[in-house]
Amino acid sequence: MKIEQIYTGCLAQGAYYIQSNGEAAIVDPLREVAPYIERASKDGVKIKYIFETHFHADFVSGHVTLAEKTGAPIIYGPNANPTFEAHIAKDGEEFKVGNITIKALHTPGHTMESTTYLVIDENGKNHAIFSGDTLFLGDVGRPDLAQKAGDMTTEDLAGHLYDSLRTKIMPLEDSVIVYPAHGAGSACGKNMMKETVDTLGNQKKVNYALRADMTKEELIKEVTDGLLPPPSYFPLNVKLNREGYESIDKVLEKGMHALSPKAFELAANETGAVVLDVRHQDDFENGHIPRSIFIGLNGSFAPWVGALIKDVAQPILLVVPDERIEETVTRLSRVGFDNVIGYLKDGFDAWKKEDRAVDTVQSICARDLEKISNENPSAPIVDVRRASEYLSEHILSAENYPLSDLNEHLSSFPIYNKTYVHCAGGYRSMIAASILKSRGIHNVVNIKGGFKAIKDTDISVSNYVCPTTL
Repeated sequence: MKIEQIYTGCLAQGAYYIQSNGEAAIVDPLREVAPYIERASKDGVKIKYIFETHFHADFVSGHVTLAEKTGAPIIYGPNANPTFEAHIAKDGEEFKVGNITIKALHTPGHTMESTTYLVIDENGKNHAIFSGDTLFLGDVGRPDLAQKAGDMTTEDLAGHLYDSLRTKIMPLEDSVIVYPAHGAGSACGKNMMKETVDTLGNQKKVNYALRADMTKEELIKEVTDGLLPPPSYFPLNVKLNREGYESIDKVLEKGMHALSPKAFELAANETGAVVLDVRHQDDFENGHIPRSIFIGLNGSFAPWVGALIKDVAQPILLVVPDERIEETVTRLSRVGFDNVIGYLKDGFDAWKKEDRAVDTVQSICARDLEKISNENPSAPIVDVRRASEYLSEHILSAENYPLSDLNEHLSSFPIYNKTYVHCAGGYRSMIAASILKSRGIHNVVNIKGGFKAIKDTDISVSNYVCPTTL
């Protein structure tokens, strides 16, 4: 038996490849399925099953395409109601993969169809669980993302989660390995560990939700307290995962359409497309197409696109190095943004060579901000980190407008005076600067190095207080 975790850091998502005696199964595959097919071919095995732990909200799974290309059936747990052909497993139903058995354990709570898959090895011993969003390392899945039926509430789902953990997962042996669907950074939980694999025994010691003396009321309060609104694209991804989607091959064909600067500008004007610049923030700072939005590939690219662009049907034009166009279109498709209509051939250099309009972002270092603050203590400073980051430690005079909510605070930015914007390291503040400039607010100054660099100055910051909710 071989189990391989295929972890995608940008999404904080784990897919799994399981192989035994000439057969394989895939759990929660990503949108692009070629790597699974190639891996199975290399190993000389047949993909027999595609297991889905639930209808994912934060990414578009590759289950539909993988089933079309391999003929393997898609397996969901009880209560699932996809519009495409799938096998809906009964609670306790078993599936043979080579010499091992995979058993469906219905674990509702995160969603009502959520199912944990238990791997039983060739000797009949419980070996591992693929827990989806039911059980994370250090946390459990938030119960407010499901497409709820009738009058079922978030609290009702949290109650189901309590029962699932105690009747299906906690009775398993401490030696059982836990393979979750997500790790730290995912919006599907609140405070996950940075590790991506652990034993159930250790989770029983460190995971608050598995505390032996915890009551149902206590768990409901823990998992529902302090939940931030989910990103707006989550329900749309659930819909795609439940109803199907366009082949990734067609999405790539449409998105990898090279456009000259003239054709690029014409397409932007005719379609109302968002011009998305995915280069490094330093490149964007030094020159970019006016009113374009920066979200760099080298950060949490896809989740920020989903949080900020919001409408997955929005036409998108890309400014991207030619060699990274396929990667960019693929990563956008992972969160349901399939409407990329082309990219600027030869990148921003081609735009500049034709002497077209160019904009820049003013940036200064933290030491310069220190001087400005000393000369003008009332200089407007905006911190675009999450509220929990701000509460833990921040510049005393700074306002907190989290990046995900920036559009709600546009009227708070002064019309004439400069506003100094920072995040933790410089990635999010450049995104913020691009959004502000696209809205006509050009007197924004980015702080290079973010709060990390600010802490090396004498700018007054609050005392550290450990946040209770991340």
